[in-house]
Amino acid sequence: MSGPALGLAAGARVDAPRLAAIERRLGMLVDIAAGGLVLADVAVLLAGVLARFVFHSPLVWSDELASILFIWLAMLGAVVALRRGEHMRMTALVSMQPPSRRPLFEALALCASLAFLAMVAWPAWEYASEERFITTPALNISNAWRAAALPVGVGLMGLFAVLRLLRDVEWRITAKAVAIVVTLVVAFTLGRSVFQELGRLNLLVFFVGVVLAGVLAGIPIAFSFGLGTFGYLALATDTALPVIVGRMDEGMSHLILLAVPLFVFLGLLIEMTGMAKAMVAFLAGLLGHVKGGLSYVLVGAMYLVSGISGSKAADMAAVAPALFPEMKQRGASEGELVALLAATGAQTETVPPSLVLITIGSVTGVSIAALFTGGLLPAVVLGLMLCVVVYFRCRGEDLRDVVRTPWREVGRLAVIALPALALPFVIRAAVVEGVATATEVSTIGIVYAGVAGLVVYRQFDWKRLGPMLVATASLSGAILLIIGTATAMAWGLTQSGFSRLLAEAMTGLPGGAPMFLAVSLVIFVVLGSVLEGIPAIVLFGPLLFPIARQLGIHEVHYAMVVVLSMGLGLFAPPLGVGYYAACAIGRVHPDAGIRPIAGYMVALLVGTIAVAAIPWLSIGFL
Repeated sequence: MSGPALGLAAGARVDAPRLAAIERRLGMLVDIAAGGLVLADVAVLLAGVLARFVFHSPLVWSDELASILFIWLAMLGAVVALRRGEHMRMTALVSMQPPSRRPLFEALALCASLAFLAMVAWPAWEYASEERFITTPALNISNAWRAAALPVGVGLMGLFAVLRLLRDVEWRITAKAVAIVVTLVVAFTLGRSVFQELGRLNLLVFFVGVVLAGVLAGIPIAFSFGLGTFGYLALATDTALPVIVGRMDEGMSHLILLAVPLFVFLGLLIEMTGMAKAMVAFLAGLLGHVKGGLSYVLVGAMYLVSGISGSKAADMAAVAPALFPEMKQRGASEGELVALLAATGAQTETVPPSLVLITIGSVTGVSIAALFTGGLLPAVVLGLMLCVVVYFRCRGEDLRDVVRTPWREVGRLAVIALPALALPFVIRAAVVEGVATATEVSTIGIVYAGVAGLVVYRQFDWKRLGPMLVATASLSGAILLIIGTATAMAWGLTQSGFSRLLAEAMTGLPGGAPMFLAVSLVIFVVLGSVLEGIPAIVLFGPLLFPIARQLGIHEVHYAMVVVLSMGLGLFAPPLGVGYYAACAIGRVHPDAGIRPIAGYMVALLVGTIAVAAIPWLSIGFL
């Protein structure tokens, strides 16, 4: 889920046409390369699936090649995200500042990001140079071809950050932002001897102070994590700095994470081909005549669409435009609409192929197939909780002008929607039955959606394909850079002994497993509101899941509690960036939805507590 974009500062000057031309041409080259890498990875993985299951002749090099392409996609995608201002960040506090101050905060975010990139540039080069001595087992080439993505990506991000500062920000504001960042860097550097004497208090200084200050100041989350981690390891330890880049590489290189860009692309594809619209039309025909019917349709449509796409932003963007106009005609307020949209975003976080579930499987080793199976019923429980609120709120809805859809027409809509309705079941069955991995099944979904769009729905806009590929690379790069820096941060926390202290504190809680679940619920609601789901999982998943197992909590059950709790924080105002994404998609001012969403958040909390209290809801079908 992408946060509000890192936009242009107010009062910026857009002159210097030469700089603009350079930025545009370089940006076009990076866009083409990043979009091409998305297509290349789809082709390689699909070839691997066909070779193994159709021709019974596995391609031993396919996973290795896909992994090389993937790290390049992650880094170039991060470059695209920085150039387009799409790295995830929290802007709730920045937006509260007077308009005259906001340009400085925007410039500070760019300068702080540039500071991290400058710090990590040489370690990235060293890391890539050391990797040249390693030969890949299948392709028998130097691993430097893969590792070179890191210094190249860092260098390009730094270049575009400089170009944005020169082109878009008034020079006095830039000078002030640079002075602030340089002063802070020098002050921290001069205090190295002090930090080395602080011991574990450095955890508060860097992983709470620096990271939290960065996030609240609107610095993109990935760079805030990077600054805190780099500062801790460089100033408070004797760790070789290329280790930071190695941990980032490790975090971004799990092949299972290749599902992230592929499912993001699949989500865009189902919207473009009309599959999402067909599902919504069928549900609207089935329930549109009852009080609150379209609200029920919104809940059901988000559940179904979430079973195809792993991206909540893509899900909401596919469903909202098809329902909001008719719901407004029936008298629904804008605030109520966006509140329910955000609530359904939180409700469907566990519906496979959820990107958060895939991340949990990647960092904790929990079976992806088990997570996909366990995530279905908890989302239904929370959906029923939302429907209860809808029932009481819509009892007075006036339906005198609403004509019930004839059953014959409902049947026709069902036939039209059938290929789209079947796709979530195809995806789930392919993973659970072992036909394809969670990564490979996304390519099956892409081919299925493409064929359905071309043959069944006759809706495939080839002109939109290029922008969709670039958008996929941008969102995926933003997510994967967070995973990389969060992995480095988690490694730093582990090396500091924090994981042992956390384990002792959590296992020492009175009340055993129930208290551990209750505390985890509160912790992840807070983390979801500040950090979003994926970075919170990467940071704390490897620390807390072993404790849950030790206390006898099933890992799938614990995963559902964690994901639903993070969803509550992610989509709850005033801090949750998911809520603001829903407002942006619905084109509704955030203030309008704050009061209506309260009831939905209470319903989701009740549902989450029920899932935590009744393990069968998560593991009954495993």
